Amino acid sequence: MSPVAFGVLAVLIYTGLIAGADGITKLIATGFAPAQLFAVSGLLVAGFCLVASRMQGHPERLRTQCPRAMAVRAVATVLACTSFYFAFRYLALAEVFVFVALMPLMAAVLSGLILKERIRPAVWLAICLGGIGLLVMHPGVHMGAFTGSAMAMAGMSFGTLSIVMARYISRYDGNVLAQVFYPNLTLGLVMLCMLPFVWKPMTATDLAWVGAYAVLLFGARWLLVLALRHLPAYTVTPLLNLQFVWMALIGLVAFGEVPPVTTYLGMAVVAASGVFLVWDQAQAARAAAQPKPRLPAVPGGGRRRTQARNIVSTGRARRRGTWRAGR
Repeated sequence: MSPVAFGVLAVLIYTGLIAGADGITKLIATGFAPAQLFAVSGLLVAGFCLVASRMQGHPERLRTQCPRAMAVRAVATVLACTSFYFAFRYLALAEVFVFVALMPLMAAVLSGLILKERIRPAVWLAICLGGIGLLVMHPGVHMGAFTGSAMAMAGMSFGTLSIVMARYISRYDGNVLAQVFYPNLTLGLVMLCMLPFVWKPMTATDLAWVGAYAVLLFGARWLLVLALRHLPAYTVTPLLNLQFVWMALIGLVAFGEVPPVTTYLGMAVVAASGVFLVWDQAQAARAAAQPKPRLPAVPGGGRRRTQARNIVSTGRARRRGTWRAGR
């Protein structure tokens, strides 16, 4: 399997897992504070990483080669999780998806600023096409949506930063579990400090939902880091929009939320944008894998090239001398 195909497959499985986790968040968001959910789930995911690291036998265990970048990713993950939690409380799943679908635009900008990745005009065009799809699928604004929209926008921004930093770390650090361990450990410890002020008793059913959320989150974030090792962030983020299909089904079956037809029409445009970006990345990978043709050797070619460079250098020096003399 090619690296691009493996990355796409990892993202597709990720969308299903993370959509299930978002559905659980929507289910229990009204009954518990975010600190209570994230303190338990974050520490559970960190524990899963410890167990997986021992089973995997990685020589570096959970050490990282990029501590500063990992700290930025961990803080961004905490802020993104908290923001999205409140967004799910005030908005429908389909409405939150509108802001999640803005991530490709943000990822393209941050990829250029942080990762120094060159983004061709055709890629920008595809990303902008996805933005047009968002305008088509934007749901109607109703009273009380401002708070949820602000939280969803913050979650999108911090979540994109976390993804771009994962791509950055993957360049220098091959320890995938470390990128899952530290953000979730930070999330669990930060929320644990707030837990005494917001704790509410949880039934066995509530604990089972939190445990299922932690399992889904662990698998999803592990797959996302694997995908970012093979695909640029601006290619991965449009594929993340495929989770809308899962989110819409969960919202319809579990919460009775029926998105308008324009939402599905906009999703088709966004999906077309994502397909083009994957195709473009596959073409780039194929071109990079092809060996470059070597020119046949010409007798005396080295001496001739050296003489030509000397003649050009002499001509330039003469022109500079003439310019400085004012002639």
